[in-house]
Amino acid sequence: MQNKWFLFTYGKIYFIIRTHTLYLLLTTLLTMKMMRLLFFGIIAICLASCVSQKQLTYLQEDNTTTKDSLIPIQKMKEPYRLQINDLLSIRVKAMDDELANIFNPVSETNPNATGEQRLYYDGFKVDAHGNIRIPILGDIPVLGNTVEEVRLDLERRLLEDYFKAEANIFVTVKLAGIRYTINGEIGRSGSNIIYRDQATIMEAIGNSGDIPVTGDKRNVVIIRQYPLGQKVHHIDLTSIDAMSSPYYFIQPNDLIIINPLPQKSLGTGTTGLQSFTTIFSVLSVLTTTILLFIRL
Repeated sequence: MQNKWFLFTYGKIYFIIRTHTLYLLLTTLLTMKMMRLLFFGIIAICLASCVSQKQLTYLQEDNTTTKDSLIPIQKMKEPYRLQINDLLSIRVKAMDDELANIFNPVSETNPNATGEQRLYYDGFKVDAHGNIRIPILGDIPVLGNTVEEVRLDLERRLLEDYFKAEANIFVTVKLAGIRYTINGEIGRSGSNIIYRDQATIMEAIGNSGDIPVTGDKRNVVIIRQYPLGQKVHHIDLTSIDAMSSPYYFIQPNDLIIINPLPQKSLGTGTTGLQSFTTIFSVLSVLTTTILLFIRL
């Protein structure tokens, strides 16, 4: 009997409290305040999580720059100096083709190879000592030289040791393409080769499928090989000043890393609509849970 009386009394008091005007007013005010905070919270998070246009656009000009004005841009770069593991394409021509052909090897290992494979078999690689091995001439030091310096050196050695001046030799020395590796937030990661004497980082990115919305264009990392080791460089591709950077032109064996934006790790979305949808879904569940808890 006592338990029944206690339950009846407690229930009656609880009913009176729940229906009291002060209780309803406090509950309504608390709910409105909470909804207001949630509304402003959604807006703040959406603004912070979506990717802005400035983070997406390449090579943006300064606001003070007049349209169609000339901007001084570095078009020429310092000649590339050969490093270990570089691959050279060397061809020698003369009046007597039979004498010249010994310097133009054609691989018998894979005679059907084309493109990059043929360069691998028939090219001249800079070994760990900084030399290339040429038929008859033997080991020739090339580390730190430009391709033009190597060409002049080969012509001099050939005229001194093998050909006469009347042979009219013609020597061409080129890099066997610019090989680079690109990883991270990129359309197609991996190693690629551009068959040009020089190439820019914009060409390398375009050749690899472009940087998606989630990639950080403001802090592209370039790990470059030097005679004494490797160095890490950074370049901002959203600024027009990038074209004047010494790292705008890529070099053989460059490693390019595109880091993700913080928005990708948050997982809220890359556009305002995606962010709003994700955050609103989470907060709706949270709000419903809080309201049910208050009503109990």
